[in-house]
Amino acid sequence: MKSICLGRRQDRPGRNRDRSLTTIYLIIAGLAAAIIFASCGPKSDRALIEDLMDRIGGWAEDRDAERILGVLDESYADFEGRDKAATRMLLQDYFGRYRGIVIHVLATRIDEIKAGRASIRTDMAVSSGPAEFFRKLVRYSADNYRFRFLLAKTGINWKITSAEWDEISPDELFPESRTILKKILPGT
Repeated sequence: MKSICLGRRQDRPGRNRDRSLTTIYLIIAGLAAAIIFASCGPKSDRALIEDLMDRIGGWAEDRDAERILGVLDESYADFEGRDKAATRMLLQDYFGRYRGIVIHVLATRIDEIKAGRASIRTDMAVSSGPAEFFRKLVRYSADNYRFRFLLAKTGINWKITSAEWDEISPDELFPESRTILKKILPGT
């Protein structure tokens, strides 16, 4: 004869532990999804500006004057009064004189972002000539520059409205720039 139990069902041992693990896995998956969706949102102005500086360095290495000129505002003027047309001639002259241009954007400091305007300083190490491998091999140090840019936001993009630059010694680089430069060019 079969016995019928009308009381509470007996759980198997470990069943509560399985439910707890499932709950923990669901919480972790939810947090991971939240992080992924948050990182897929629109980039901040700070991130857009830092990306712009990195792209300019790459365009200079590729000798792509048109792309560089494309991020200059129509009102652009540098510290010596060059407008976009004069800057085009400056870039063409530079690209014509130097082979194997290598530009390392070391660090960008954003001094201010306010009302669609930004003021930034960027350290760059610039070299030309032998391949990057040989620069590292002979412990060649690049020329270091600090660029100061004023930018204006047009829509979702930033455009450079003015620029100035100075060659600086390795000691004058931002501390974070020196750290990056030592990784790129040991012995500097």
